[in-house]
Amino acid sequence: MKPRHKENARYHAYLEAEREAVALYTAMADAEPDPRRSKIFRQLVEAEERHVAHWAGKLGLGVDDLPPYRPGLKIKMLGWLARQFGTQRALPLVMRIEGSDTDMYTGEPEARDIMDEEKRHSRTLQDLKEGRYPAGELGGGVLQKAAAGGAFRAAVLGGNDGLISNLGIVWGVSGGTSNPDFVLLAGVAGLVAGAISMSAGEYVSIRADRELAESQIEKERREIEEFPEEEKEELSLIYQLKGLNEDEANILAERIMQDPEVALETMAREELGLNPSQLGSPWGAAVSSFIAFTAGAFVPLIPYILRLESTPALAVGGSLSALALLTTGSSLAYLSGKHPLRGGLRMLAIGAGAALITFSIGRLVGISLS
Repeated sequence: MKPRHKENARYHAYLEAEREAVALYTAMADAEPDPRRSKIFRQLVEAEERHVAHWAGKLGLGVDDLPPYRPGLKIKMLGWLARQFGTQRALPLVMRIEGSDTDMYTGEPEARDIMDEEKRHSRTLQDLKEGRYPAGELGGGVLQKAAAGGAFRAAVLGGNDGLISNLGIVWGVSGGTSNPDFVLLAGVAGLVAGAISMSAGEYVSIRADRELAESQIEKERREIEEFPEEEKEELSLIYQLKGLNEDEANILAERIMQDPEVALETMAREELGLNPSQLGSPWGAAVSSFIAFTAGAFVPLIPYILRLESTPALAVGGSLSALALLTTGSSLAYLSGKHPLRGGLRMLAIGAGAALITFSIGRLVGISLS
């Protein structure tokens, strides 16, 4: 194969990867209901479109000369995932694709500027995944932290999931039978199955996030080894954005880069927004989710465990669940900066609605069976 043919094949590969990125970020922007986050995805689309134009130009083509792009199954699935469960769930997979695009340009002299921009894209996606927004233009400067409640918020959500799901099961079965033993059996089965499902989901999610973070840190380690001067300049620029003048930033970056391990930890924190010592424990997340879900799901079962009769058990369980729903709803509202009472009443209405619907369905099924 002639060198020119090899060059064109390389350009074609880059072009297709960038067109896939345009389709990917367009799908994320279309699925994102938050206007600020959607705008950031649109900015990523514009950046990738510039990359498309660059590689099309290398092939002697204009953007209008390109055939319509048909997204593959991967992009369609990610778009569906983002629409159904939110872009936050899809971001770890999106970041893997962005990371592979950056790796694709390693050692490519004609793509240094594009590679730098792709690295900024990775940082932007990391910010979005962690609930941060750029304060200015895409990839620029200081970041603002979105409201978050950390591990406590996750525990409250897990407990609330267990409470509402098992309340629905208990009331649904109670609608179909007056035998409290059947209700207890169904409730215990729902508790165990739900807790296992939720803890497994948390384990997989945190494990994927951790592996992604570790791959980003390892990539940063290679860049420090292969391009120390470029990384030093990048670190200097970060400190200039934080308020140091150029000389001060250069001196600080020079000292940090003298120790590769210190340089790696600093770049991980400052560039990637990662703390290498706090990447999260998949098993810790799984165990805490299991406990939180179990605690929530246990509440509607208390009167049945105490062997109360069917009607009193239903009333006592409903009352305890209502109190727990008010508490968790108020806590979530408080963490989000909203009115606690309004949040508690909203959560109570959701739980009561779920219980009444499942009770009605259970009653209909029970009547038809009898």
